[in-house]
Amino acid sequence: MATRHSKSTISQHNLPIGIFDSGIGGLSIANQIKQRLPNEHLIYLADNLHAPYGEKSDAFICQRVLEIGEFLTKQPVKAIVVACNTATVTAIQALRAKYSIPIIGVEPAIKPAALHSKNRKVGVLVTQATASTQRFHDLIHTYATGADVFIQPCPGLVELIEKLGDNTQQISTLLDQYLTGFIEQDIDTLVLGCTHYPLVKALIASKLNSAVNIIDTGIPVSAQLERKLIEFDLLASAQPTQPDVFYTSACNQTLAKKIAELWQYPAQVLPVPLN
Repeated sequence: MATRHSKSTISQHNLPIGIFDSGIGGLSIANQIKQRLPNEHLIYLADNLHAPYGEKSDAFICQRVLEIGEFLTKQPVKAIVVACNTATVTAIQALRAKYSIPIIGVEPAIKPAALHSKNRKVGVLVTQATASTQRFHDLIHTYATGADVFIQPCPGLVELIEKLGDNTQQISTLLDQYLTGFIEQDIDTLVLGCTHYPLVKALIASKLNSAVNIIDTGIPVSAQLERKLIEFDLLASAQPTQPDVFYTSACNQTLAKKIAELWQYPAQVLPVPLN
């Protein structure tokens, strides 16, 4: 069983933070972390060879998350952010059981959505895998009592967002299909339950009433990471001297260009030695 520590050695302060997702969606989380904690050096792993996780089995996701955790801890990193809703609900407990460093997960923001909804009607866009997990339904049962929560799995959406090139029209057509029920139910709050979805937040907003409040998890996740770094005495003491590093399991020049478009900081893109 993993044991936890409360204080760090001086050398640990400037170790990088590891962040991973099944693809580029977790950049929505990484950007919030970079804005909140500019002194931190980041290592991001995009497991795009196996994207999306939302249509993989629980056993596969758990095994893959543990493999990525092993890779990141060998860098080493001082904390890990699981920037993927599906990986969080499926495998974060196994990851925390194995490693003693702070591990922050991403879950659909059901609690703030239920609190802020005025008409008590909340829509949630999620992957198929997240929609089928007990942990997700436990979140709704715990935090959304008294609210009507409408769940919409979105097969195919992550793949289109992950796909490189101009496919805005295809994404728009799929969103029309997935948002219709929410519009009919007159929701006033929408939860983006996958880290890929904020990358098309403007497109989603354009299809909804302007009064609908759209909630994603980037800000609360970065805040929770900061709290944990303070708790474990791990905040970086100086700005990083090296660029952030992006590992991808299916690296190519087009993907590197896409990352450069979404990440406005110095970075290098490398292939990750994982199958």
